[in-house]
Amino acid sequence: MARSITGRTVVAEKSTVPAGTAQRVRRTLKRERPDFAEKLEVVSNPEFLREGLGVQDSLNPDRILIGAESEWAAETMRRLYGPLTAKGCPLIETNIETAELAKHACNAFLSLKISFANALARICERSGGDVVAVADVMGADSRIGRSFLNAGLGYGGSCFPKDVQAFERLAKRLGYDFSLLKEVARINDEAVAATVDKISDALWNLEDKRIALLGLAFKPGTDDVRAAPALDLASRLIAAGAHVVGTDPEAETNAKAEVPQLELAPDAYAAAAGAHCVVLCTEWPDYSGIDLEKLKGVMAYPVMVDGRNLYDPKIMEEAGFNYYATGRPHLG
Repeated sequence: MARSITGRTVVAEKSTVPAGTAQRVRRTLKRERPDFAEKLEVVSNPEFLREGLGVQDSLNPDRILIGAESEWAAETMRRLYGPLTAKGCPLIETNIETAELAKHACNAFLSLKISFANALARICERSGGDVVAVADVMGADSRIGRSFLNAGLGYGGSCFPKDVQAFERLAKRLGYDFSLLKEVARINDEAVAATVDKISDALWNLEDKRIALLGLAFKPGTDDVRAAPALDLASRLIAAGAHVVGTDPEAETNAKAEVPQLELAPDAYAAAAGAHCVVLCTEWPDYSGIDLEKLKGVMAYPVMVDGRNLYDPKIMEEAGFNYYATGRPHLG
């Protein structure tokens, strides 16, 4: 990049990176091109894009964040985003270090909300409470908000696990023990373990049991299986001697590459055929309107473990399922 520069240049750092990265990039560029030392600036401009909705979020962002040290670099970025700010998108300007930290802080806090909901689910399961109802009450408080308070199998993907770990390590390098982030990650891992325990309780033992997983991607709307809770669950069940078959509208090929022992099925009914338990792992719309009578009819045991609280418990009970939700009372 430095060798290709021919005039005044602003380099925008878009990825989630540790605080201090922009300064190192700038130092490297200026070492490579000392003749352009005064014409080179690096800004932090982290993206806030949801996987599967990148184009939508790029064109209609919640906010634009720019961390810059010079006025001319900041003005360059203002002009770049002029069409979006003209439509009313908030533009937040900070120094570089603040912008870099802010992206880490956002992802870490969203991960924290998910882990809080999952820890709350463990309490609800032990007390007879309903985690969905509790989260609804919490979410009605404008200071808290309802988003990211859905208990389930935990978060996955390429961002949250990596960013929580990177933020904790950054804090440690700076001399601060951000132990809360370690707990966020621990509770996230615990969510899958709790689901394995729930399946074990429902089936008594896992050896030679056929277990169907509905959804393999880490979330709906993508074929991404990086750090997908469903694949962690599959691996644990296989290690316990279960025969695991999975299905997903988009992610089957990627899932098979990650867990070769996983059998694949073309749809939910094929996956559930002869299954002793069906586990809802990813809340794809394809599964929300599933024919429960047909599903139950092909299963060996009518056992459903809902890892995302997708289904209405009363409807599942009326359909004749032994229904194990997350953070809600067992029915059937």
